[in-house]
Amino acid sequence: MVDVARSEFILGGQKSGKSRRAEMLARQWLDASPAHRAVLIATGQAWDDEMRERIARHQRDRAQRVPGMATVEEPLALAEALRQHSAPHTLVVVDCLTLWLTNLLMPMDGAAADPTEPARVLCGAIEQAAGPVVLVGNEIGLGVIPMGREVRAFVDALGGLNQAVAAACERVTLMAAGLPLLFKGT
Repeated sequence: MVDVARSEFILGGQKSGKSRRAEMLARQWLDASPAHRAVLIATGQAWDDEMRERIARHQRDRAQRVPGMATVEEPLALAEALRQHSAPHTLVVVDCLTLWLTNLLMPMDGAAADPTEPARVLCGAIEQAAGPVVLVGNEIGLGVIPMGREVRAFVDALGGLNQAVAAACERVTLMAAGLPLLFKGT
């Protein structure tokens, strides 16, 4: 049995098992008490057919793995959504911070936001959450320095966000090949 921390940040590469670990924690939380609730705040947006199918597949899979977990879609106002849904008997899963940052930095309307203030506000919401919070995000800074100014700026911004969220969370876990490696907490 995996114990649920007050706040956990789960990092890893694509298909590393990040979302599965978050779902496992939510399932254990729900199984622990009939009074417990779980809410997923989904940050992804379906801008093309492939993303629409990916989101639909995630929804189907999640419904089988964690029946009873509600889903709220919030691509931008993440701190507000966390505050709204956090409660002592509710575990909130945020999946994922990387897509949230993408929504801020590369919006379809072209009006990019500076992520510094939203990230600061999000960290405050994590620290003040009434119930447990599990956040999922990508670690993309382990490879070569990317070509192109925009991509380097995104990698830098994500690295800064990941560091800030890791500092705000009680537990930080890195996922690789479906296996968790604890970086912070117990």
